Amino acid sequence: MKDLLPYITGQINDVISSIGLFMPEVYLTVLFIIVLVTDLLFGKKSAKLCRIVASAGILLVIFKDLQQVALTGAYALPIFNGMLVLHRTAIAFKFIVDILAFALLLYFAWDKKLQEHKKGLSDLYSIVIGSVLGLHLMTMAINLLSVYLAIEFVSIASYLLASYRTENAKTTEAGLKYVLFGAAASAVMLYGISLIYAYSGSLDVYSKEMAAGLMQTNTFSVSFALSLVFIGIGFKLSFVPVHFYVPDVYEGAATPVTAYLSTLPKIAAFALVVNFVAPFVAQQGFYTNWKGFDFRLTLSAIGILTMVVGNFAAVLQNNVKRMLAYSGIAHTGFALMALVTFTPQGLTALTYYLLMYGLANIAALALANYFENNESITNMSDYKGLGFKYPLASVCFVVVLISLTGIPVSAGFTGKVFVFSAVYGVYQQTHNVWLLALLITGAVTTVVGLFYYLKVPLNLFLKRSEFTPNEISYSTNLVVFSSVIALLLIIFGILPDLLIKFL
Repeated sequence: MKDLLPYITGQINDVISSIGLFMPEVYLTVLFIIVLVTDLLFGKKSAKLCRIVASAGILLVIFKDLQQVALTGAYALPIFNGMLVLHRTAIAFKFIVDILAFALLLYFAWDKKLQEHKKGLSDLYSIVIGSVLGLHLMTMAINLLSVYLAIEFVSIASYLLASYRTENAKTTEAGLKYVLFGAAASAVMLYGISLIYAYSGSLDVYSKEMAAGLMQTNTFSVSFALSLVFIGIGFKLSFVPVHFYVPDVYEGAATPVTAYLSTLPKIAAFALVVNFVAPFVAQQGFYTNWKGFDFRLTLSAIGILTMVVGNFAAVLQNNVKRMLAYSGIAHTGFALMALVTFTPQGLTALTYYLLMYGLANIAALALANYFENNESITNMSDYKGLGFKYPLASVCFVVVLISLTGIPVSAGFTGKVFVFSAVYGVYQQTHNVWLLALLITGAVTTVVGLFYYLKVPLNLFLKRSEFTPNEISYSTNLVVFSSVIALLLIIFGILPDLLIKFL
């Protein structure tokens, strides 16, 4: 016992010193407790108060995120005995997650079906704040144990959100499918982690022990273990072939929940992949001479397959949420293009692209929600002529879909230019055939995207239908909310430098 005392003291001192670098997460923990207590004290009538507290708290967390930039500079700081790491990229991803979480907290209360739900929305705000804490941990996790715990943290919250409207059969089915697929993905990932630990005796991918253990182990065995871990992470990224649950879950869940599931966990999962892959692809590191697992080849192949499957499947959809689900899969493949560059320029392009995609996707789902609230429609073919009945909402929908497609002058176009530039720059240096394949696939599938994104404007403005022009319009807040996002997509498309300095 006496021999362990210096070790225990050192561990405690490290934990205490790490708290100063963990303040956004401390604030989130306190915020979660405050929202939970507010719900308990005021019951079903607490929804508005919980929403105000949660939104104000997230704004404070965003401020703490920005403060951390000065603390880290260009350095990576391991915290909590190497379980997490804080660096500029992790802070950028946390900033994106918190910005989108704030937008979603505003949005949840404007869904007609959620408003009528007998449980109210107070519990939902608590779950979202708890999930954001888990998402923060995902952006900083480097130890395989912290990786697994962070993913499970977010997964449990996601399961609860997906099945929040328990009186709806489709929502119940969506929640059940999500839980079953999630449990299978977690089991597979845990098995992969156990294999890596067996080979190396370590859970820290940045450690000399793991590098030595993996380099001395049979290449096929190590590749198999790493593939299993990627399957678990891929469940959150929803890349092919672990994407089967996405359309059904997104269609069955409440629309604001779909907006959450299609953005926040995916963005945090990209940060997790960056942390996981970094030591293996670093030019000077423990794995420099190891050729056991080609991450660029693997991620490139996944990216190409994901772009092709996602875009071509989206063309066949009529339901708006299913179309956006498949397009979200396609956007995951496109974002992987930036990741496989393994360069600072690629990371900047990735963070910018993910933020713009997140904003546009939330706005698209909010506008689909607006038409569902007013007209009780969910299919694109039912939008015929509604552009003249709801002109502002329809114009905003067109702007948002233009950004998702990647047409000038939108932020989506600027984001795609950044990604293509980053990939082409690395291709010029390496002449890697997989990077060339990514560039070609990205360009072709961007054109394919026009065929399904433009179905909405086509039905809204170019196809006529009988409608009552003077009906009362509900959910005006959704139009204002989407208009602000549409305006931001144009501003950041023209002036991306306004945002790049924060990423």
